[in-house]
Amino acid sequence: MKDLRPFDIEIQTLKFKRYEFEYDIDASFFTHFERSPVEKGTFKVKLTLDKSETMLQLKFHIQGVAEFACDRTSELFDHPIDVTNRLILKFGEENEELSDEIEIISRGSQHINVAQYIYEFIGLAVPMKKIHPRLADQQYEENEEGILVYRSAGEEGAEGDDGGDDEEGDVDPRWQILKNLPKN
Repeated sequence: MKDLRPFDIEIQTLKFKRYEFEYDIDASFFTHFERSPVEKGTFKVKLTLDKSETMLQLKFHIQGVAEFACDRTSELFDHPIDVTNRLILKFGEENEELSDEIEIISRGSQHINVAQYIYEFIGLAVPMKKIHPRLADQQYEENEEGILVYRSAGEEGAEGDDGGDDEEGDVDPRWQILKNLPKN
């Protein structure tokens, strides 16, 4: 990870006080990580590091835009990401992760590399469904053939009305037998 050296912080040389670091992230950053959920994007990272005798407190503020392909249309769009995360690195005997926000690092550690933390915080901010903003107010449902049908919120039938028969209308005969079950 030679190219991630700019993300190294020499912690042994730091005094017990607050430090601020800034990083500019582009698409080349994400090539260092396998199966990255983000391939293209630009981000500005502001890192505040408070060093004390027993720990390092890191506060990451990451702001930028990632490019995704829409899950529905495959059309590319920019998705804004703005996250703030905290991380506490306590000094101890050996490296150990206690929780998502607390890790123990060896007292003898000369430096830390914050690239992995930045990558994880951006990755956690990626939405599960990547929907183009133009389609965000649309709903979808399945028609009789199991084909997804997309409708805008203002279209007739989009608010739960399937535009079909009322409740007692045509029912699949396989489900008709359920009406005969006793109700509790």
